Amino acid sequence: MQLLFSETRPSYRHYLYPYVIWALPEAHETPADLYARGFLPAWPNLDRFQLCRNLRVDLARFSLTSENRRILRKGAGISGRLVRRADFAYTPEVRQEWHAFARERFGEGIMPFERLDALMRGEIVNHLLVFEDADGRPVGTALLFLQPPRVAHYCFAFYDLRDRARNPGMFMMTWAVQHFADAGYHHLHLGTCYSRRALYKTQFRGVEFSSGNGWSRRLEELKFLLRRDTDDGTTHLLDHPDYLARFYPEQLAGLLAQAHGS
Repeated sequence: MQLLFSETRPSYRHYLYPYVIWALPEAHETPADLYARGFLPAWPNLDRFQLCRNLRVDLARFSLTSENRRILRKGAGISGRLVRRADFAYTPEVRQEWHAFARERFGEGIMPFERLDALMRGEIVNHLLVFEDADGRPVGTALLFLQPPRVAHYCFAFYDLRDRARNPGMFMMTWAVQHFADAGYHHLHLGTCYSRRALYKTQFRGVEFSSGNGWSRRLEELKFLLRRDTDDGTTHLLDHPDYLARFYPEQLAGLLAQAHGS
C-alpha cells in the first residue's frame, strides 16, 4: 500500500501537529489486506482507505453470550437473508426511508441523498442483509462489503427506530455476527468507536479494536482512549503518562527508548 498523510488542524499551544493517514491499495493488494492493517474505506470505490479506531470481531473466537441470546430472543420471528446488491431494489421509497432514518439517527446533513446514492453505486456495498417479519413485512436492511472468507464489513444499518421492544438494530448486528461466524468468515468489521455510545458494538466475544499500532483485545484500553478523547486533548497518545505504563510497558516503551537514543 502507498501511504499519504493528510494534515488536519494543529494546536500550536500543545505542540500537536496531526495527520490523517490514508492508504492507497497497490495492484497486488485486495481490500482485505487493508482491513487487516486497521484501515477502513474512506471512499465508496475502495480506492482510498484511512487508518482509524475501528472494531472487528475475530469470528474464530466468537460464541453467543447470554446477552446475545437475549437479544436474539427479543427478535423471535424476524428472519434475515443475504442479497446481492445487483438483486436489491433501491427504489425511491427505500431511498427516502433510509434518508429519514439517517437524519433522525445521525443528525441533519450526515447522510444526505448524495452519500446514500454514492454508497449504492460504489464498490463498498456489494451485498445487503434484508430482515423481515414472518409475514414478509420489512424490518431493516444492513449494507455490507464482503470478501469471503477474510472480511465482512457491516457498513450501515437502517431499521424502524420506533420498534424499541424488539431492538431491531441490535438484533440485526447480533444476527450478522452469528451468521458470518457460521459461514466461516475470519472477521466481521463493525465500524468505528469514538464515543461511549458506540460501546454496544463490543458485546461480542472475540471483539478487538485497531489502536493504530495493531489490534488490541483489551476493552479497558479502548475505554481509556474514550475517556482521553473527552478529558485530554493536550498530548499525543504515546506521550500520555499512563498509557504506555498500563498497556504497553515493554513493546512501545522499548521502541520509544530506541528512538530517543538514536
